[in-house]
Amino acid sequence: MEIQTTLGESSARARKRKINHYENSVGNNLQSVQITTKYRYKMMGKEKNEELVRIAVEEACKRHKISIEILSVQREHVHFIVDCPRTLSVSKMMQLIKGFSAYLIFRMVPGFRLRYPKGHFWSEGYFCESCGSDFALAYSYVENQDVHHHFG
Repeated sequence: MEIQTTLGESSARARKRKINHYENSVGNNLQSVQITTKYRYKMMGKEKNEELVRIAVEEACKRHKISIEILSVQREHVHFIVDCPRTLSVSKMMQLIKGFSAYLIFRMVPGFRLRYPKGHFWSEGYFCESCGSDFALAYSYVENQDVHHHFG
C-alpha cells in the first residue's frame, strides 16, 4: 500500500490517501452507493433493525473484500462509500452486496419475510457513482445523512 499526497483544489492543505496495489495496476475504485428497500418500506425504523442491516451490509462487503469507508443506515435506504476491487464491475458488486445482505437480514429477522415473502429486501435499482476526485464531498454527504433525514 502506498500513501499519496495531493493538494485539494479548494484549499492548499495536503490530503493523504492510501493507494491500493493490485497485480497489474495501482489505484482505488471508490464508489458512492445508495440502496433502497423494496417499495421504500421503512424497515430500519427501529434501532435494532438498523443495526442488523448495518451488520449485514458490512458482512457482505467483508466477504467479497470490499472495504467500507463510511456507512449510514436510514429508515428506508442505506448510503455508503466503498473501495471495491478493480476486478469487480459495479453491477456485480451491487449483486453481491444486495444479495448476501438480504440473505443475512432474512436469517437474522425472520419476521421481515412477512413483508417480503419472495425474499427481495432491496429494490431492483440502486445509485452508484465513482467518487475518486470528489471523495471529501461524497464522504461529507454520507456523514450528514442523519441530519438530512431527521424527522420530528
